[in-house]
Amino acid sequence: MTARNEAIARAWVDAFNAHDVPRLVALYADDCVHLSPKLRVQRPETGGKVEGKAALTAWWTEALQRLPGLRYEATTITANADRVFLEYLRHVPGEPALAVAEVFEVRGGRIATSRVYHG
Repeated sequence: MTARNEAIARAWVDAFNAHDVPRLVALYADDCVHLSPKLRVQRPETGGKVEGKAALTAWWTEALQRLPGLRYEATTITANADRVFLEYLRHVPGEPALAVAEVFEVRGGRIATSRVYHG
Protein backbone atom coordinates (compact mmCIF):
# COMPACT_ATOMS: atom_id res chain seq x y z
CA MET A 1 0.00 0.00 0.00
CA THR A 2 2.91 2.34 0.60
CA ALA A 3 3.99 2.07 -3.05
CA ARG A 4 0.38 2.65 -4.18
CA ASN A 5 0.13 5.80 -2.08
CA GLU A 6 3.48 7.07 -3.36
CA ALA A 7 2.14 6.51 -6.89
CA ILE A 8 -0.97 8.55 -6.02
CA ALA A 9 1.25 11.44 -4.91
CA ARG A 10 3.33 11.26 -8.12
CA ALA A 11 0.16 11.12 -10.24
CA TRP A 12 -1.16 14.13 -8.30
CA VAL A 13 1.96 16.21 -9.06
CA ASP A 14 1.90 15.13 -12.73
CA ALA A 15 -1.79 16.01 -13.13
CA PHE A 16 -1.32 19.36 -11.42
CA ASN A 17 1.66 20.25 -13.59
CA ALA A 18 -0.31 19.27 -16.70
CA HIS A 19 -3.14 21.52 -15.43
CA ASP A 20 -5.41 18.54 -16.03
CA VAL A 21 -8.20 19.15 -13.50
CA PRO A 22 -10.30 16.08 -14.44
CA ARG A 23 -7.28 13.77 -14.03
CA LEU A 24 -6.40 15.49 -10.75
CA VAL A 25 -9.91 15.26 -9.30
CA ALA A 26 -10.14 11.59 -10.37
CA LEU A 27 -7.55 10.85 -7.66
CA TYR A 28 -10.05 11.95 -4.97
CA ALA A 29 -12.95 10.21 -3.25
CA ASP A 30 -16.41 11.55 -4.12
CA ASP A 31 -16.84 12.92 -0.58
CA CYS A 32 -13.34 14.41 -0.36
CA VAL A 33 -12.36 17.35 1.80
CA HIS A 34 -9.61 19.82 0.86
CA LEU A 35 -8.23 22.35 3.34
CA SER A 36 -5.88 25.14 2.25
CA PRO A 37 -4.70 28.55 3.45
CA LYS A 38 -4.96 29.78 -0.18
CA LEU A 39 -8.67 28.96 -0.11
CA ARG A 40 -9.05 31.01 3.05
CA VAL A 41 -7.40 34.00 1.32
CA GLN A 42 -8.95 33.71 -2.16
CA ARG A 43 -12.41 32.55 -1.06
CA PRO A 44 -12.88 33.60 2.58
CA GLU A 45 -16.48 32.35 2.61
CA THR A 46 -15.15 28.77 2.50
CA GLY A 47 -13.20 29.11 5.75
CA GLY A 48 -10.36 27.43 3.87
CA LYS A 49 -12.30 24.25 3.13
CA VAL A 50 -14.08 22.71 0.14
CA GLU A 51 -15.97 19.43 0.14
CA GLY A 52 -16.75 17.11 -2.76
CA LYS A 53 -15.38 16.76 -6.25
CA ALA A 54 -17.55 19.51 -7.76
CA ALA A 55 -16.25 22.12 -5.30
CA LEU A 56 -12.69 20.89 -5.74
CA THR A 57 -13.03 21.08 -9.53
CA ALA A 58 -14.32 24.65 -9.33
CA TRP A 59 -11.53 25.71 -6.97
CA TRP A 60 -8.68 24.26 -9.03
CA THR A 61 -10.14 25.43 -12.34
CA GLU A 62 -10.29 28.95 -10.93
CA ALA A 63 -6.78 28.73 -9.46
CA LEU A 64 -5.21 27.46 -12.68
CA GLN A 65 -6.94 30.17 -14.72
CA ARG A 66 -5.62 32.78 -12.28
CA LEU A 67 -2.09 31.25 -12.27
CA PRO A 68 -1.44 29.78 -15.74
CA GLY A 69 2.29 29.32 -15.02
CA LEU A 70 1.77 27.43 -11.74
CA ARG A 71 3.79 24.27 -11.30
CA TYR A 72 4.92 22.09 -8.43
CA GLU A 73 8.30 20.50 -7.84
CA ALA A 74 8.07 17.49 -5.52
CA THR A 75 10.95 17.35 -3.07
CA THR A 76 9.83 14.59 -0.65
CA ILE A 77 7.16 11.90 -0.74
CA THR A 78 6.69 9.81 2.40
CA ALA A 79 3.84 7.31 2.48
CA ASN A 80 2.39 4.65 4.71
CA ALA A 81 -0.74 2.51 4.38
CA ASP A 82 -3.23 5.37 4.79
CA ARG A 83 -1.37 8.69 4.47
CA VAL A 84 1.03 10.53 2.22
CA PHE A 85 3.22 13.42 3.31
CA LEU A 86 4.23 15.41 0.24
CA GLU A 87 6.66 18.31 0.28
CA TYR A 88 6.96 20.46 -2.82
CA LEU A 89 7.99 23.85 -4.08
CA ARG A 90 5.24 25.98 -5.58
CA HIS A 91 6.51 27.89 -8.60
CA VAL A 92 4.65 30.85 -10.07
CA PRO A 93 6.43 33.10 -12.60
CA GLY A 94 7.44 36.38 -10.99
CA GLU A 95 7.10 35.07 -7.42
CA PRO A 96 9.66 33.43 -5.14
CA ALA A 97 9.28 29.67 -4.76
CA LEU A 98 7.05 28.72 -1.84
CA ALA A 99 7.76 25.62 0.26
CA VAL A 100 4.56 23.64 0.78
CA ALA A 101 3.68 20.48 2.68
CA GLU A 102 0.51 18.55 1.98
CA VAL A 103 -0.94 15.54 3.72
CA PHE A 104 -3.26 13.15 1.89
CA GLU A 105 -5.42 10.74 3.85
CA VAL A 106 -6.07 7.83 1.49
CA ARG A 107 -9.13 5.57 1.67
CA GLY A 108 -9.97 2.89 -0.87
CA GLY A 109 -7.21 4.01 -3.21
CA ARG A 110 -8.49 7.61 -3.37
CA ILE A 111 -7.57 10.80 -1.52
CA ALA A 112 -10.25 11.35 1.12
CA THR A 113 -8.75 14.44 2.73
CA SER A 114 -5.96 16.78 1.69
CA ARG A 115 -4.47 19.38 4.01
CA VAL A 116 -2.09 22.04 2.74
CA TYR A 117 0.49 23.75 4.98
CA HIS A 118 2.60 26.78 4.14
CA GLY A 119 3.45 30.21 5.47
